[in-house]
Amino acid sequence: MMYLNNVRSRNGIKRRWLLVLLFCSPLFLFSQKTPSLELWYRQPAGVWEETLPLGNGRLGMTPDGGVRKETIVLNDITLWSGSPQDANNYAANKYLPAIRKLLNEGRNDEAQDLVNKHFICKGPGSAGTQWGCFQTLGTLKIDYDYPEVRDTMATRNYSRALSLNEALATTSFEAGGVTYRREYFTSFGTDVALVRLSASKPGMLNCRISLGREERGTDTVQQKTLALYGRLDNGTDGRGMQYRAEVGAVLEGGTLIAGSRYIEIKHASTVTLYISAGTDFKDPDYKHTVPALLGKAMAQPFKAEKDQHRRQFQKRFHRVQFNLEDGSNSTLPTNERLDHFYQHPEADKSLASLFFQFGRYLAISSTRPGLLPPNLQGLWAHQVRTPWNGDYHLDVNVEMNHWPMEAVNLSELNLPLADLVQGLVLNGQKTAKAYYNANGWIAHVITNVWGYTEPGESASWGSANSGSGWLCDNLWTHYAYTLDKDYLKKIYPVLKGAAVFYNDALVKYPGTQWMVTAPSVSPENSFYLPNGKTANVCMGPTIDNQIVRELFTNVIEAARILNQDADLRKTLKAKLALLPPPGRIGKDGRIMEWMEDYKETELQHRHLSHLWGLYPGTLITQTKTPELLAPAKKTLEVRGDDGPSWTIAYKLLFWARLQDGQRSFKLLKELLKPTLRTDINYGAGGGVYPNLFSAGPPFQIDGNFGATAGIAEMLLQSHDGFIDLLPSVPELWKSSGSVSGLKARGNFTVSFKWKEGRVTTFTVTSPVPRKIKVRVNGQFKEIAATRS
Repeated sequence: MMYLNNVRSRNGIKRRWLLVLLFCSPLFLFSQKTPSLELWYRQPAGVWEETLPLGNGRLGMTPDGGVRKETIVLNDITLWSGSPQDANNYAANKYLPAIRKLLNEGRNDEAQDLVNKHFICKGPGSAGTQWGCFQTLGTLKIDYDYPEVRDTMATRNYSRALSLNEALATTSFEAGGVTYRREYFTSFGTDVALVRLSASKPGMLNCRISLGREERGTDTVQQKTLALYGRLDNGTDGRGMQYRAEVGAVLEGGTLIAGSRYIEIKHASTVTLYISAGTDFKDPDYKHTVPALLGKAMAQPFKAEKDQHRRQFQKRFHRVQFNLEDGSNSTLPTNERLDHFYQHPEADKSLASLFFQFGRYLAISSTRPGLLPPNLQGLWAHQVRTPWNGDYHLDVNVEMNHWPMEAVNLSELNLPLADLVQGLVLNGQKTAKAYYNANGWIAHVITNVWGYTEPGESASWGSANSGSGWLCDNLWTHYAYTLDKDYLKKIYPVLKGAAVFYNDALVKYPGTQWMVTAPSVSPENSFYLPNGKTANVCMGPTIDNQIVRELFTNVIEAARILNQDADLRKTLKAKLALLPPPGRIGKDGRIMEWMEDYKETELQHRHLSHLWGLYPGTLITQTKTPELLAPAKKTLEVRGDDGPSWTIAYKLLFWARLQDGQRSFKLLKELLKPTLRTDINYGAGGGVYPNLFSAGPPFQIDGNFGATAGIAEMLLQSHDGFIDLLPSVPELWKSSGSVSGLKARGNFTVSFKWKEGRVTTFTVTSPVPRKIKVRVNGQFKEIAATRS
């Protein structure tokens, strides 16, 4: 049973008839037409950034839909080079007093020199081969032969599409009087990838299929099955992670001829390719697992496999519906649709709902419980050497990858991150002792699948101190949304260990009673010293102060819920009173990024770390700290609206929290700016590729996930002690719309419908019936959420 609320219309008359009708048929509330959730194109992909991403949380593939020659890039989220290493400098803590003394004296540039000499990691850090990187698995190539078609350009009615509702890609076209169709999906059922080739006339499929890799791969044919196997570089003796991929074919009609490195198919009516792959990362028996999965899938009828895949995927995907009034351009091919939207957004309102659901689709496709969280590439990479190693950056990127998960009803997809963080604790304890002679654990600014927690290889960015605290905020957020006490028991030692570290490592800021981190940096940003020199290294950057405050608060609450560590609670409460306030205002009216009102070297720097307390934190809010809202806005105004896509997405989130729907939409529009740039970019740029992948450039998936989180914040917020409906809706969306299945903190599920910017009906459900405060159309009301 759902709790149904009706609200007063503009003339003040209650719509009682609507409540009665809804009570009889609750699905009526959200029965308006669902927009088409499809990406489609009139031509094959010309570059990888035009291919269609498919994934089942472990395996990924991106087909290009070529007519004569087709390339399908394959991925396994666990395929990493490198290996575990101990890059801790165990003598570093001997230099800590000297570094802090220089910082106390305002000699930050000299302190930074000392950090670079003695307080960074040993060895090359993330620039070394032992660090490793996420790599492409390989490439499946299909060369097609059309004997009856002499003109290579003689194709008609070409279409290439990705259905988000079904997690299914298709290619179709006509050639020589025959309609050819291909279907692609990475199965959520049997955990293999499938490619189905068919023709409208029997015996018309002719192709040669091969499997290969740029390096460290051997491809062969074994019993009419393609095989690719190898071992990546671990950075020491070369004996790194092992992998294997196999491709089998099931034919209807025709013959299969096995070559030494290819299989050839002649005169078939239907061909189904089954692709199985695995690594020894979490499966020492992978050499048996890969063929076993292949055999099981090939024994199942294609339709049954496809139906099972669809059902399993839709269990997650269909939890949330988001509908906006369709526009006239919503039927265009996606690449043309992007071009038109950037010029005329009013003509395609539903592109926002497509982009929102695309982010949810990518989340479901790129991770699953028990495996790895999505990295900078999510699950998809077409290179052996991925940008920024395709790793996990802890100063915004991996956290942004997970920001939408709770709000968009994909809560379980946060669990792989919790597992990754738990795997950092042991090495993080060594790092805490080595550098700070502190108890607890710390991770700095980057990590990988090998448990790296040491500082990076340069003080300017690598000495960021708050990576572990930021990760713990993501972990706590999962509890805040789910109230899963068993989960809280599991992660409590992780949260506690991080809090113990900061409690040990904080030092007094000169001339005050405030306790701060030192040394640290405000991620990747620098400032001018009074002597005109520049530095990054400092004491107590605002982001650290905010993260430590939130972490201590959450650990105190967790310990109270679990009835543990009464002494630690007292200690952290006392230390909370000594932390700097969440936002200090500089002489120009902006929130200060550092303890001193330094002038930054780059006004439009891509990071906005000192607004962490606004988002994802809950320290700067409409009700708790209204005096900080105007300074936060001015901070954003000065930073500007441009940057890499993840930066633009972060700014969208900030403006959504500030409840400025127009500015939020302006940033969403910038995120959807078409681009094909793939250069490494740190400044202005952003946009999306034709396949809706977020561009830094190059491709970074955090922009996709940040945008999805931002749209969710525009529709619903729950961080300020109540559920707020339509807090940041732009003018363009006000005419009408609906959303169902969003989650709010406290394990509430929320659905509502609006017209002319006013909520007309809403429901709130919960596994445990209880009261909750809701703000709807600017008015607070306390309602009783009923059992879901």
